[in-house]
Amino acid sequence: MSRELLSAEVRLRAEFYDVDSLRVVWHGHYLKYMEKARCALMESIGFSYPEMAAAGYAWPIVSLRVKYCRPLVYRQEFVIRASLIEYENRIRISYLVLDPETKAVINRAETVQMAYDLSSGRGLLVSPACLVEAVQAALRKEKGTTLRLRSGQAPDKDGNG
Repeated sequence: MSRELLSAEVRLRAEFYDVDSLRVVWHGHYLKYMEKARCALMESIGFSYPEMAAAGYAWPIVSLRVKYCRPLVYRQEFVIRASLIEYENRIRISYLVLDPETKAVINRAETVQMAYDLSSGRGLLVSPACLVEAVQAALRKEKGTTLRLRSGQAPDKDGNG
């Protein structure tokens, strides 16, 4: 199992407009729920969509894996947790959808996002410094940890990488 670096949770409810005629949430709506949790995670890091755009980058999803374990039904409340797993070369986020009462797993998923330079139109194989620095600052704030240095990166005056 991968190590969670940072996480954020949102609590939602399956609404009428998300269900089919059998009152079960249509499978495609889980992606919308994941987006809400991903936005909460990136906001907690201090690097949400406005900051990405201002820095000149986008992070499109290049890979998505989903495992549906149980159905969500009309008016059912659920919690979705988005956890940052990797950030130095790509953004990899795992998702866990749970029933808040029973703690039953409803859904598991993972997305991979690759940095895309908006000015050149090219994908990057290494995350830009603006993302790396934002994540490392959030890690220091959240956990008070000493972070390992990226290879070839010198520590700053405070000893951080």
